Order: sequence, then structure tokens, then C-alpha cells
Amino acid sequence: MQDLLSEIAEAASANPDKGKVASYIPELAGIDPDQFGIAIAMADGRVFSAGDADVPFSIQSVSKVFALALALGRVGDEIWQRVGREPSGLSFDSILLLERENGIPRNPFINAGALVTTDTYLSGSSPREALGELLRFVRAAADDDSIHMNEKVAKSEIATGHRNFSLAHYLASHGNMRASVDKVLGTYCHQCAVEMTCRQLALAGRFLVDAPAMPGLVSIERRRRINALMMTCGHYDGSGDFAFRVGMPGKSGVGGGILVISPGRAAIAVWSPGLNRYGNSKLGTEAMELFAHRTGWSVFGVPHPGRGIDV
Repeated sequence: MQDLLSEIAEAASANPDKGKVASYIPELAGIDPDQFGIAIAMADGRVFSAGDADVPFSIQSVSKVFALALALGRVGDEIWQRVGREPSGLSFDSILLLERENGIPRNPFINAGALVTTDTYLSGSSPREALGELLRFVRAAADDDSIHMNEKVAKSEIATGHRNFSLAHYLASHGNMRASVDKVLGTYCHQCAVEMTCRQLALAGRFLVDAPAMPGLVSIERRRRINALMMTCGHYDGSGDFAFRVGMPGKSGVGGGILVISPGRAAIAVWSPGLNRYGNSKLGTEAMELFAHRTGWSVFGVPHPGRGIDV
């Protein structure tokens, strides 16, 4: 496994086309696109990593996975009355479907749906209390109390998040926003500004692996539902492409991170700041495609008889 990760990191570093960083968020615009890291936390406790796996980065929309787990813990299946479970087929910040479907977002991983999820776990709490709960959850999942939020990134997102504010106001106009728009957006932007390394993110993702000795922070049923949504909706309008190429549940963020789950085996985190046309890490997606091909870990089966590696 270590040899494979080192090979993947070397290939990524040698690739001249690294995509484009998320320049619409000023604090992310200056990130060096030449960085690449990958880490895997195995179900048996072993951790492997390569490249810039210990460099912290803003996890952005990967945080929606943890937020959804919190919201489900708060209200259970009631959340599905406010947000759907279908792929959007549109960009992550599109308002078109929200208008057509009367203020009910398609799924919790597009921005409108994530605002509803944030509003759900924020209910009855102050932003400070809600964000404290989120951080405690992430830290418990990773078994690492050093994980924090990057205040500069959060402020940068609040200052430039005009589309997110418009989505929140549209949700509020349909009665699908309980707290004030400013309160929800402040919480949401800080949630996206959680900063982690690939190693920390892989460890935090173990609660979704569904294997013995993994952190039992959510029920088996909820783990499986979150993984299903990651598979069908975790990469916005590129979700089908990621499922086709990689075949594992994954959630991306415009900071360049991707959290991937191999059910029963491991949690994998990959990071490269340059994005493809869908807003997902270009090299990260390519790295996971190579990883899936070499390991045979796709949930749809080994691509070739006898193909795979012994870990």
C-alpha cells in the first residue's frame, strides 16, 4: 500500500495539468497548485500516506458530510422533509432547481441543501455552540483535538459568498430556513473553513467505514445512507463521472480535498488544490481512479480477474 501511494503521489507531481484553484474565494486563490497529498486509514488501524499528506488545507464542502451526520443526529429522518436525496445535475451553487422545486434542495451536498443541514444542527443553539459541537464531532472522529477552523478563510467566504446568501434568502422565502440568514451563513462559512491534513481527514472519515473497531459515532443505518448520498451526490454534477471512474463513495470540496470511503476497508483522503470543470480536485480525482484500478476496491467489483493488491 505504501508503495502504491508513493507511486500515485509521484505521478501526480509529474502531471503538468493540475487544474485551477478556487479563485472566487480570496483566501484560496493564492494556494500553491503544485501540492498533492494522499492518506489512507485502514480498518485495522494502520495509516499510510504520501506527498503533502501533513499539510493543512480548508476542507470546504467535505465538511457537509460531518454536518449531515450532526443534523441526522438532531432530527433523524425529519430532515428529508426539508431536503431531497437526488443528484442535482447542476453546479453546486445553482438556484435553478431550488426555484423549480419550491425551495426544497435536491440533496444535502449542494450548497442550498447544505444550508438547510447547517440550519438543522444550528437549531436552538448559538453559532458558537453549534460550531463547537461540529468541531467536537470531527475531533472525536479523527481522535485529534488539534483540528480547528481557519478564521481568515471563514471571513473571506462571508465577504464574497453572495450566491450563498441569495440561496439562503430564497430558502427563507419558502419557509425552509428556521434561523436568520446571517446566522446560518456565518455558521456555514466557518464550517467550511475547518482545516485538516490528509492524514487527519482520512482518520476522521473512519466513522463511515462500517467495520469493527471503527468509531461508532453514528448508527450503521445512517453510515450506509450517508455513503449512498456520497456516491450519488458527493461530486455535484460530476458525481456520475466520479462513480464511473472510481466506484467508491466520495465527497469533494473546492479547497481541493476529497474524502473517499471503501466500505469495510478504509477511509481515504486526497488533496490537490487545482480543480476540474466540476469544481472537484483534478489530480485528486485522477489519483483515486488509479487507486481504485490498482486495488480493485470499487464497490462494483474488481475491474479485472485477479487484479488488486495485498494490503
